[in-house]
Formats: sequence, structure tokens, C-alpha cells
Amino acid sequence: MRYRGRFAPSPTGPLHAGSLVAALASWLDARAHGGQWMVRIEDVDTPRCMPGADALILQQLATCGLTSDEPVVWQSRQGERYQGVLQTLVDADRAYPCGCSRKDIEAALQARGVSLQRHGTAVYPGTCRPDQGGLNGRPARAWRFACSPAAAVVRWTDRRQGEQSQDVAQAVGDFVLKRADGLWAYQLAVVVDDAAQRITHVVRGEDLADNTPRQILLQQVLGLPRPAYLHTPLIRDAAGEKLSKQTGAPPLELSDPAATLGRAAAALGLPATPGSVPERLLSWTGAWRARWAP
Repeated sequence: MRYRGRFAPSPTGPLHAGSLVAALASWLDARAHGGQWMVRIEDVDTPRCMPGADALILQQLATCGLTSDEPVVWQSRQGERYQGVLQTLVDADRAYPCGCSRKDIEAALQARGVSLQRHGTAVYPGTCRPDQGGLNGRPARAWRFACSPAAAVVRWTDRRQGEQSQDVAQAVGDFVLKRADGLWAYQLAVVVDDAAQRITHVVRGEDLADNTPRQILLQQVLGLPRPAYLHTPLIRDAAGEKLSKQTGAPPLELSDPAATLGRAAAALGLPATPGSVPERLLSWTGAWRARWAP
């Protein structure tokens, strides 16, 4: 099958230096394999999206010579597809309604003597599972994926990080597919979209690596193909924190796009200036493609 990759930014603000590293890595990986590269706007979390940020991101990418080989896809327009997949999981007894609030979950865990780490992820205690009594009179707030403890250990090979494994039932528990506010959860949306776009290779920042086992588990249950995964190093600030829009990372400086691309390439361990810089930006990235071999 021909290589098909994607870059999937969330339009919560303009791209920053860390975003460009991920975009360039995914673009280079596609080009090095003679494949196609798509852009998908992951705007399913609409309250966090900034008006006009999607258009700005596409403009920033185009300024750097990074344009999608196929029409751009917006997650916010895929709701019917997500609903159909959720129904498939419900019919297979792999999804159920949940009436728990965050406080309910924390209280249930504390009652079991489970201490909650600050900024840590609370493992869902299974309060609303059908085999635990279901909603038990509580109104449905969200929908969760029903992990099967006997088949929740996921093993995969990251092309950069090597062999990986996670027991999803123990590490995460039954995770959310549709949120209490009616919005679709990232885990379901990305799996459905990758399958719909026939994505064969996922290249993204290593901060998303922990999502991979949940996505693989969904792929297995839905009978969908598993892409190859590669998680790239993160760009960090002087304090060692990951650059992000939430921490005020400045938008890309694009008065000299070639220099900005060069810095992104250097962060990936590639030559920052492979020869002279002609007018057409990515015509001088042959050296990067030749050295790209994760």
C-alpha cells in the first residue's frame, strides 16, 4: 500500500516552532517514502478553537512550502461518521453511557484508597460499567469505551522509541469516546479520521505517544488497519517545558521562511542549511530527505 501520512494541527492558535518541527517531520517522512501528505484540522474541541486559526495555520504551512496533497479535512464536519462508529461499538457491547462527573470519579477512587497525583490521569473506576450496575439512576453524561481486561495489553513498535506496551485497562481504564458536553473525544475522532483517509504512517510529537495504545485498541475492536507510528522529539523552552500554545509559545517567525525551516530541520538532527537557499523553499530539501531515515 502506498504511503499516506498526515499533519493534524488543532486550531487553538497559530503554529509555533514545535508545531513546525512536527509538520516538517511528517512531510519529510512522506516524501522520503515517495508517499502522499495530507493536512487535517483537528477542531473537534470547538471551545478551545480560535476563530480564523485554521486559515492562519494553512497560510503558515503554505509560506513554508508545506501544502496538502489532497483537500484539507476538518474534524468538526465529521460528526455523522463518528456517531456511526460509536453506534457500532454500542451494538458490539464495547461502549456504554457514563453518568460520572470528575468529582464522582475522584471520590470513587479515594474511597478505594487510590491517591490522585497532581496533574495525573485518573484511571476510571468502572462505576457505570454494565457489569457494575450501569447508570444506576444517574443521567447519562458521556460515552466510554469498555476495555476488556483480558485483551487490553497493547504492544507496538515506535519507529523512533522502539518496542512499547501498555495495559490500557490498568493505565487508563474505560476511556471517553463522547464527552459530557456532547463533543467527540480525540481518541475516537483520530482513529475514525485516520481510517477514512487511509493513513498508513503517523508522525507526530512524542507528547502524543501515550494516546497510541488507546487508538490501537480501538482499531483492533473496529477491525481497522494499524498505521506505523513515529513520535518525534519535543521542542522545549529555557525552563525545559514543552513549547505549546497553552504556555504562550510565540507564533512562527516567517519573515525568513527558509531560516525558520532550517531551525526546524536542525531540531530533527538534519543540516540546517543544506547548500544555498534558492527562491523556491523546499527545492533545497533533497539533502534532508536523503538523510531522513528514522
